[in-house]
This record gives sequence, C-alpha cells and structure tokens, in this order.
Amino acid sequence: MHLGATIRLLRVDAGLSLRDLARRIGVSSAYLSRVEHGLDAVPTPERLAAIARELDVPPTLLMDVAHRVNPFVASYLEQVPGAGTLFLDIARRRLSSSQLARVRDFLDEEFPARGASREESAPALAPLLTPERVILKLSCAAMEDARDMAIGRICGATPGVPAARLAEELARREAEASSAVGNGVAVPHAIIEGLTPMAALVTLGKPLRHDTPDGQPLRLLIVLVGGDRGRARLMRLAHVARLASHGLATRLQDAQHPREVLTHLEELEALR
Repeated sequence: MHLGATIRLLRVDAGLSLRDLARRIGVSSAYLSRVEHGLDAVPTPERLAAIARELDVPPTLLMDVAHRVNPFVASYLEQVPGAGTLFLDIARRRLSSSQLARVRDFLDEEFPARGASREESAPALAPLLTPERVILKLSCAAMEDARDMAIGRICGATPGVPAARLAEELARREAEASSAVGNGVAVPHAIIEGLTPMAALVTLGKPLRHDTPDGQPLRLLIVLVGGDRGRARLMRLAHVARLASHGLATRLQDAQHPREVLTHLEELEALR
C-alpha cells in the first residue's frame, strides 16, 4: 500500500498543485509532499476525509486505500459495542464480497436507511473490460512495452483512435506523475475526447523492475482511457488504487484465461 502515490495521482488529474491542495486542507506544502512520497505517517481519517473532499472523491475510497477505519464506523462501535461481535462473526465466516452484497441487500430491505443515503460508489472496472482487452502473462522488458500491447487492444476496439495519439497521451500523463500506485500495480491513463471509457488489463509473466512508490516490481497494468474529465474519472482511478491495496495483482497473477480475470473483478466489486 502506498497512499501517497494515490493522492498525488488524483491531485495531478484534478489539476491541483501541491500548494493548492495543502492550502485547502490547512497543512504545509512540505508536509503534503512528505505524505505523497511516503515519508510521513498516513494522515488521520479526518485529514483523509478533508483531502478526499478537495479531490472530489468519496472519503471511503482513500480510507480503503490506507486501510483506515471510517470514523463513522469507529463511532458506531463505541455507541453499540455489540456490533463488534457481529463484525467478528462475519470475519470468522470469511464471507466473500458477493455474499456480503447479499447481506447488504437484506439490510436494505429489512432496515432501510433513514436520513442518510449510502455513499456514492466508484464506477466499476470490470464493465470497462472485455476478454479481448485482457492480456495474461506478458513477457516484456519495460512498462512501455506492456502499455503498447494494451494500446493495440484498445485501438482494435476503437478504430477511430490512432495508436500513436493514444501512446502520446499516455506518455504525456505519465510524465506529469507516475501511474504506479504500489502493490505491483500501475494505472496508465489518458483523456481522449469523445471516447467512451474503456480499459485494458495486462498481467506480467515476470515482475518488471520499475520506479514504484513502494519498491515492489510491477506485476499488473490497468490502462484506462476515455473522454470524461470529471468526478467519475477521479473515482475510477481511486477505485483501481483501492483494488491494488487489496492485493489485486496477487489475486490475478495465476489467472489462465481472461474470463477468470473478469470473474475475479466482478467478485471483488460486488460490494463497493
């Protein structure tokens, strides 16, 4: 997990300078820089919530990347200690995401929320992929090689987008801030006007040495492209970082078929 890399990724895509974001959340630029480079402790949940608000993403996304407990959950456990026993029971049963989604559906039906709506979910990754845009166990010498393979699959699905233009946009964005979010995952991305959001996914046959925020070699690339510039785009990037922090690269490293990848993603995203 490297929360700082995710914050920097989102900040740059949101068009905020380091100084702008630091001023908005009431900290020094030096402090925020240390957080982004992993040189300072993970911010408190309250400060993470402030950062998320300024980046226009749900606070839960950043808290999940940081593996921090939402303050609302902590407060609830203090008020209703018995809830902790129920959480422990769920953990002991090792319910999967799809099983937890069924539990949530039951709660929504039997005990509908009053006075508060569920936090907006990030756009799912699985619907942006097709088996044709999933490349497994690729052997390559550099991240650019894997990125070029992904570009070929994306352009194959969108003949109107020149590969050279997409490669240029991905490289330009990479130069602004690294797309590596840690745990072996990078999320190269680009804005192509008029293009419906889509993704390509590449698992690497051999971990690739690369400049990553946590020193772990790259094992997985998720290339995102589309014409959207707003909140949904930032939420999608944060969601990929969350999946990375939950071990996505490890979960997918043994997949033998693209449909296995899509099934794993759908399982992970059943409860968002």
